[in-house]
Amino acid sequence: MSSIGIRTVNVVQYLKPLREGGSLPAIVQADDGFLYVLKFRGAGQGKKALIAELLGGELARAIGLKVPELVFMNLDDSFSKTEPDEEIQDLLKFSVGLNLGLHFLSSAITFDPLVSQVDALTASKVVLLDSLISNIDRTVKNTNLLQWSKELWVIDHGASFYFHHNWDHWNEHLTRTFPLVKDHVLLPFATAFAQAQSELVAALTEEKINEIIACIPEDWLENTNDAFSPDEMRAAYAKYLQAKLSMLHQLIKEAEHAR
Repeated sequence: MSSIGIRTVNVVQYLKPLREGGSLPAIVQADDGFLYVLKFRGAGQGKKALIAELLGGELARAIGLKVPELVFMNLDDSFSKTEPDEEIQDLLKFSVGLNLGLHFLSSAITFDPLVSQVDALTASKVVLLDSLISNIDRTVKNTNLLQWSKELWVIDHGASFYFHHNWDHWNEHLTRTFPLVKDHVLLPFATAFAQAQSELVAALTEEKINEIIACIPEDWLENTNDAFSPDEMRAAYAKYLQAKLSMLHQLIKEAEHAR
């Protein structure tokens, strides 16, 4: 178990693919008896989407947002051998090893901005977090928010930290704001930025950020196409988050202007 308590479980049953996800995640059962939404290392954006998912989810949890439990999931090579669908068979084959799972929230419903309720502080925290991590995927078309037990849960951060898809130019992102905040589904409800800012700054200490980054499995950071070593990547994620936190005032101004 990692320092912030991320468990590792084994996949024991592949139940069904979730066709609405671009990367074809699936509902699986683990050896702890629970169901999870499994995100595959062999999917389109590969291990980098899993890193973004892990960092985004644990940062959200650190600032007090509701996030389903994230677990590391071992997938062995037996599943691809019995899968009749060729596309899924390939995905399973390329995903043998350590993947990421989110606890499956049974009977959760997708957040609908027209009918769902959300308080101003929660909305403001989500908007600020997404501005920090450059999460382009929380729009009216695809909210990546669930209502479960009358509470708002945040999921799917795989499209965040998009600078890591090109390490040659990653530091150009350190001073960028987040213009796409104008499309954020919760922007109309986010009217408590001052309180959200103080809670983010209090929660996301250098120590907490480093603790979350330290959870990234080493082999997710090893990529033959990248010039950076795993340690250099960890340092870059930390530097990026510190840079964005120091720009919170600017990010808030941008969000308020967009609203």
